[in-house]
Amino acid sequence: MNIQTQEANIKLKRVFIEYQLPEELQPLHELANNLWWSWDKEAEELFRSIDPANWEEEYGYNPIRMLESLSVERINELVKDEAFMKHLHGVNKRFRAYLAEQPAEGSPRIAYFSMEYGLHYSVRLYSGGLGILAGDYLKEASDSNVDMVAVGLLYRYGYFQQSISLHGDQISNYPPQKFTQLPVLPVRDRSGEWLKIDIQLPGRTVYAKVWEMKVGRISLHLLDTDLDENSWEDRSLTHQLYGGDNEHRLKQEMLLGIGGIRALQALDVRTDVYHINEGHAAFLGLERLRHLITEENMSFDQAREVVRASALFTTHTPVPAGHDYFPESLLRNYLFDYVSELGIDWQRFVALGRIDPLNSQEDFSMSHLAIRLSQEVNGVSELHGEVSRRMFTNLYPGYSATELHIGYVTNSVHYPSWIAREWNDLFIETFGAEFLSDQSNKNYWRGIYQVQPERIMTIRRQLKKALLDYVRAKLKTDLTRRGEKPGAIFDVLNHIQEDALVIGFARRFATYKRAHLLFANPERLAELVNDAERPVMFIFAGKAHPADRGGQDLIKRIVQVSQQPEFAGKIIFLEGYNMEMAKFLVQGVDIWLNTPTRPKEASGTSGMKAVLNGVVNFSVLDGWWAEGYRPDAGWALPLERTYDDQRLQDELDAETIYNTLENEIIPTFFDTNEEGAPEEWVHYIKTNIAEVAPNFTMKRMMDDYHERFYYGLQERGRAVRQEDFQKAKAIAEWKNSIQNHWNQIKVQKIDAVDTDNFALSVGDPIRAEIVLHLDGIDPEHVGLEVVFFRRNGDDELELRLSQPFELIERNGPVATYSCEVNPQMSGVYEYGFRLFPKHPELPHRQDLGLVRWL
Repeated sequence: MNIQTQEANIKLKRVFIEYQLPEELQPLHELANNLWWSWDKEAEELFRSIDPANWEEEYGYNPIRMLESLSVERINELVKDEAFMKHLHGVNKRFRAYLAEQPAEGSPRIAYFSMEYGLHYSVRLYSGGLGILAGDYLKEASDSNVDMVAVGLLYRYGYFQQSISLHGDQISNYPPQKFTQLPVLPVRDRSGEWLKIDIQLPGRTVYAKVWEMKVGRISLHLLDTDLDENSWEDRSLTHQLYGGDNEHRLKQEMLLGIGGIRALQALDVRTDVYHINEGHAAFLGLERLRHLITEENMSFDQAREVVRASALFTTHTPVPAGHDYFPESLLRNYLFDYVSELGIDWQRFVALGRIDPLNSQEDFSMSHLAIRLSQEVNGVSELHGEVSRRMFTNLYPGYSATELHIGYVTNSVHYPSWIAREWNDLFIETFGAEFLSDQSNKNYWRGIYQVQPERIMTIRRQLKKALLDYVRAKLKTDLTRRGEKPGAIFDVLNHIQEDALVIGFARRFATYKRAHLLFANPERLAELVNDAERPVMFIFAGKAHPADRGGQDLIKRIVQVSQQPEFAGKIIFLEGYNMEMAKFLVQGVDIWLNTPTRPKEASGTSGMKAVLNGVVNFSVLDGWWAEGYRPDAGWALPLERTYDDQRLQDELDAETIYNTLENEIIPTFFDTNEEGAPEEWVHYIKTNIAEVAPNFTMKRMMDDYHERFYYGLQERGRAVRQEDFQKAKAIAEWKNSIQNHWNQIKVQKIDAVDTDNFALSVGDPIRAEIVLHLDGIDPEHVGLEVVFFRRNGDDELELRLSQPFELIERNGPVATYSCEVNPQMSGVYEYGFRLFPKHPELPHRQDLGLVRWL
């Protein structure tokens, strides 16, 4: 009987009764509270075997939720089940051995900050690619035994869950997460109380509890403001990921950056390197500065040397609008008092986030702040590194984009999380289990060439069947919920064919992803998908941000097209895109399609997951595919634009897609030998696995971060801290001296060839002698060079040649420099003499952004 509590005036209190397992099953509790189980195939299978009928639908792949629902009868059955207990002991033994391994002595300790983490379907702390990348990174850090701690926010509602109306409208749902069913535990202080940190907001203090989520060997500390001490407004700070307005975002980013550093300090966590994953966490640099200034009695300039020496900023967004900006008036309201603790005036602070420090109308950029407080900066693919250098050139006046220190590490994916069991079993059998610890070694992966085509296609067909079974079940449920007519539902399900070429397109629905290209010519599309001899199916999935009307309109259009009779069961949109759906898609489709506007795809990782599973990519040469593409491993749309008009470019790309599908991809897929195996298609699969996949495993990415950034930052960070920060103080003093004298440098003589009136021939040397009055600056700390540029447009110069001058004479404050350069180049170039400060302790040329052209 249901009781109406309001009418009965019943007063109820809440109590949490924690489930208890007998001692024999206690390892299940420990395994469930560490996300290691989610990427260990045997551990996941162990949990599934407890209640296979309800593991997916009822429990949502969540072992904690399942364990607390177990009946006493089922618990007793498990204890008496010898096969289950043997399985449990085996998994637990490996888990214990895994946790017992310690990081290599002396390895850098990394603090990793991110606004979102995509760790598992049951833990809604992510929205899309950025979060899943961060989640994969923590898993690989665990597998590689990296000394890392991570910081984020614990969201009560997470990112929205998507459903679709009968007419194709996206509906955003925010069901709450039950923290008791998540693998999170309170962090306790020395007195046993729940650890809390606080930050100051206008007129009040906001408190946050600290939780710990174990990701294998890695601790992820999550801040949560949803507690009674806070007002409702402040409690909602950790309710939604990317929810609320710009002011709400500012408060969240203060909590992540400032609060995150305070949490690590309260935990007494010592780190060598701070890795800022996107600009959301840039305020951590301010809190590190404040601590050094107030606790170590350092000046702002001295503290900045320490902070920069151990910070890495990774930018993921090639579109300027994708970076966070805040108006000065909003910042002043929230940070004015805080900035006073840094020992600088307000204008100097605001200048950290601007291109032009004197432009009061320019909004404050979190990415600019992160760059100015980080020694190292990187993009997330080779092409994105180039795009980032162009995007941030204005921060480094006097340098061309090609000269900037901004590097790159191409994103990758965590192999155990995304590989299908069928492929994993084949790889271990063929390559040997040792390849798992050396995943970027192609010598292992090339063993796939020895596998028979029939076996390759057997796996591919098994995974496609699993996908299509999932698609049928989900469509039946979703279309029924929407109120679709039974006949229409039957028509859709009946037209899904097992032998079709299945093409997947699943990602965030932003307009630059161009999901609409396929529908530019509906008549031609209908011909492609309705060929009885060579059937084709397209599966779409993805979310548009609730505020992105354009992205939602794209979803609506695809849903409406899918409802047309000629596209029933041929064009499918799956609602509720999440990590589990993504696994079915990247493992089960035949082609992974990606059509972003060039060059707006920073990296993209879904195609990498597909490659691991023998799926062939058809993508624009953008992001990772610009590095991964091979003509014998997939298909590509060119990177270069043909038209400046985007509409014309879209039209051309749409026609290219149709032609490539019709003339290359479809014939290759359906051309089979006597045994029914498409030999050329299998060749594409093998080449993908052997030559492409090893380059995009997270192990390679982790190694790259260490070699390119972490080791160097660890060394420099420790150096500037030694002997009471003497090196940091000395560098700061030197920089201040240079800045005070820089504009007083005077040019006494420039003796150089007159290129305005005389043309040169290839091989003619250019000699120059320059005499400078350095106003007290040591000549050894002045760099002088001649540089040659090729102009590629009104605003773009490409460096072609640079030659340093030699110091040939010094006479008090006067120094003479000489240079001879023989440019073996023909054509029109622009050249000049560039003066810059130099010091053996500067990590790179742009570390002190002073440049003069003579």
